Amino acid sequence: MAAIANRYILRETALTWLAVTAVLLLILVTNQFAQVLGDAASNRLPKDALFLVMGLTSLQYLTILIPVGLFLSILLALGRLYRDSEMYALMACGVGPAQLYRPLLGFAAVLTALVAWLALDVAPAAIREVKAIAQEAKERSDLRVMEAGRFVSFGQADAVVYAEEVTPDGRLRNVFVQRRRDGVIEVIVAREAVQKETASPDVKMLTFTDGRRYEGTPGMGRFRVVEFREHGIPYSLPDRGPLRLEPESRSVGELAASADPADTAELQWRLSVPLMALVLAVLAVPLGRSSPRQGRYAGLGAGLLVYASYANLLGASKVWLERGQVPPLVGMWWVHLLFAAGAGVLLAVRYGKLRLPAWPWRRRAA
Repeated sequence: MAAIANRYILRETALTWLAVTAVLLLILVTNQFAQVLGDAASNRLPKDALFLVMGLTSLQYLTILIPVGLFLSILLALGRLYRDSEMYALMACGVGPAQLYRPLLGFAAVLTALVAWLALDVAPAAIREVKAIAQEAKERSDLRVMEAGRFVSFGQADAVVYAEEVTPDGRLRNVFVQRRRDGVIEVIVAREAVQKETASPDVKMLTFTDGRRYEGTPGMGRFRVVEFREHGIPYSLPDRGPLRLEPESRSVGELAASADPADTAELQWRLSVPLMALVLAVLAVPLGRSSPRQGRYAGLGAGLLVYASYANLLGASKVWLERGQVPPLVGMWWVHLLFAAGAGVLLAVRYGKLRLPAWPWRRRAA
């Protein structure tokens, strides 16, 4: 009987977790997709790396969504069992809190190991890869991948290029270019332009065909106008420097070897994510207990309030640790201890091991 009950509770929780996590991930990825498209349109990301960036971003989202999905799935699964009186039937067969935790904590342990792997290794590597892709796109500044009908900055100079049409082979049609050099404005209008390589890998040539070049100083009445059959302007790519890594993109070894409070806070944050998943799994069982009249979503409001408080306190403690306002020994661990103790008290109250004192007005009413 115990094995059948364990499998039943585990299946109910796992299916609910899959549905909740998939819905939350779909919402976040949809919102992120619009931003990634905007970055690709403005040449901050290469267009051929859109799906790669989306996949790497999804891995970062999963680090937070898996604990949230686990917490909500236990609440919803237990809420349904209580609503349909199935939990009372299981309790009549001897299934108590200890037996209830057996399948839930086993499932939570698997997800916690997955979250730990994502938070400690996969997510920082994904952030580094996204930064490398963005820096490569910035260094490349390839005008052959520009989008028609949009103004695009290029090169190190204060220059902007616009093309009414972009052919599949990278030729720009009906081109407008404006750039500023030493206070002088240069405007080029041409029928066609094409980007060419030069002997230097850091310099490219933009060659125009059949157009005019206007050169002058704003506010002055005299401008120099040159008509040309073919005209080329070189432009330099942005300086290639080392990839700057923020604490969230550094490896665990680098964070552990650093004495910077920001690195210490980032390391404790990564360790806190799987620990938070375990504490939330323990908290979800007493929060999910309800009567059949309350319905499946009876504990959802309290659960969301508990999760918001937990996440906000972790975020605040991380900021305090970064600023050096709390010692690393205290760090973010006190938040986990606080909610773990709250889970113990709530378990004792919900399952009859502890009775809270009655309020004065309740004693008078009695």
